[in-house]
Amino acid sequence: MLELENVSCGYAGGFALDGISLGIKPGELVGIVGPNGSGKTTLLRAASRSLRPRSGTVRIHGEDIWHQRPALLARTLAVVSQTADIVPMTVAEYVLLGRIPHYGHFQFLETHADWDIARRAMEMTECLPFKDHLMTAISGGERQLALIARALAQEPKLLLLDEPTSYLDIAHQVRLLDLIRRLNRELTLTVVMVMHDLNAASEYCERLVLMSHGQVRAVGEPDEVMDYQVLEEVYETVLVVGRNSISGRPCVFPVSEDVQKRRQSRHAASK
Repeated sequence: MLELENVSCGYAGGFALDGISLGIKPGELVGIVGPNGSGKTTLLRAASRSLRPRSGTVRIHGEDIWHQRPALLARTLAVVSQTADIVPMTVAEYVLLGRIPHYGHFQFLETHADWDIARRAMEMTECLPFKDHLMTAISGGERQLALIARALAQEPKLLLLDEPTSYLDIAHQVRLLDLIRRLNRELTLTVVMVMHDLNAASEYCERLVLMSHGQVRAVGEPDEVMDYQVLEEVYETVLVVGRNSISGRPCVFPVSEDVQKRRQSRHAASK
């Protein structure tokens, strides 16, 4: 579905991805994790044609994305950013913007079919109850649902999300991640999302991509990537990796400086 082959890209400030090669299979739900500044969002921008590689190739369905017309690419790929321009339009009107890549020649208004598709997207994301509310007047959690509904209205095969749970409390995080996994399964939608929360990524994703200093440090199932030695090296902090007692998935626990000092003192006293 998505392939990055030896991709290098970056910004004028100097940060760059260096020779990234990665493949995402159809129907996968993949999480990109790593510390701040490791290249997670840059990788997503390269994969979504927001940032042109200096070298290497990004392909969707085997075709270089830079050789595809933007409107046609938008029928396959949808992107949900961390934030969106908050415009004075209703949620329904905002979701309908996702239909623009499907407009025919000389089409300027949405059709009944476009409204039906937008309505289904709002039903799936539970946006219908506030479809007539202005985007400027809804909560952060509701706005995030509207962003995803707009992306679904594009009828994509591949959905890229950049930290979709940012600024949400734990209840809204769980609700949103449950929705993303349900869409992944019910629509056979390939999903790649950047995540800060290692425990949420482990719980919901089939595979993880661990980034560090602009490179892929590890790729695999959560059990393979969530190794405490690898995580301590990448995050440069002391961590304990345990298990979720219900799901059995690996989870990470931080160790405070005070606890570390007490352990070191006890260890020194025992010698």
